[in-house]
Amino acid sequence: MLGTDFRTGSPNWLDLGSPDVDAAVAFYRGVFGWDFVSAGPEAGGYGFFRQGGKTVAAIGPLTEEGAKSAWMVHFMSPDVRATAQAVRDGGGTVRMEPMDVMGEGWLAQFTDPQGAQFASWQPGKTAGLEVASAENSLVWVELHAPDPLAAVSFYTGVFGWRGEEMQVPGMTYRVLSTADGDQREASFGGVAPLGDGGPGPSWVPYFHVTDTDATADTVQGKGGSVLMPAADVPDVGRIAWVADPFGATFALLKPNPRM
Repeated sequence: MLGTDFRTGSPNWLDLGSPDVDAAVAFYRGVFGWDFVSAGPEAGGYGFFRQGGKTVAAIGPLTEEGAKSAWMVHFMSPDVRATAQAVRDGGGTVRMEPMDVMGEGWLAQFTDPQGAQFASWQPGKTAGLEVASAENSLVWVELHAPDPLAAVSFYTGVFGWRGEEMQVPGMTYRVLSTADGDQREASFGGVAPLGDGGPGPSWVPYFHVTDTDATADTVQGKGGSVLMPAADVPDVGRIAWVADPFGATFALLKPNPRM
């Protein structure tokens, strides 16, 4: 399960690019109860979502021309320059070259060979998120790709991930884990085949909630939309897919107690 003991390839940061930061902050405060703390005037509008004084995610204005509002999953790298080279070697694209972020760490942004965007964070003064897998925080990340096998191969080449196949109704799902430790304990996400009507190849963050149905209703009441109504997934929990008022997709998960 996803935690904050970050290892190579584990999700260690999550941020949202939005065309209206103030409106998005109000939306997520209404859905999850998050507070917002600005990173300061030099950060260009970037800031942090916090819960109980701990960072659970971040948000900033869209900076790339033609970009649409979306959540960006960052994966831990001990050497972001080497990660950028591995992305190139695997057929991916470096959208933003590695850069020092005010001494807090090094950041680079990429697109995988099938079109899904992701990023890497090399910890400096900031290791990453301060809470995960707790209520109203990141609990799982999921890649939707046209060719899941090729996707697993690419990311294994970049981060050394392991993939384990499991059969779920209608498809083969691949559970991802970091390279070291018990495979189940080190799992943090999965890869699913790209479905019709979805957002296209992308990483989707899942947030832990105690009531999937009620939270999905809140999303809709605050101006968002429900993309996939709440449903039970055996041995996983109750899931819904939703989008914020600007179209950024995310998912809600009330985990099975045995997860």
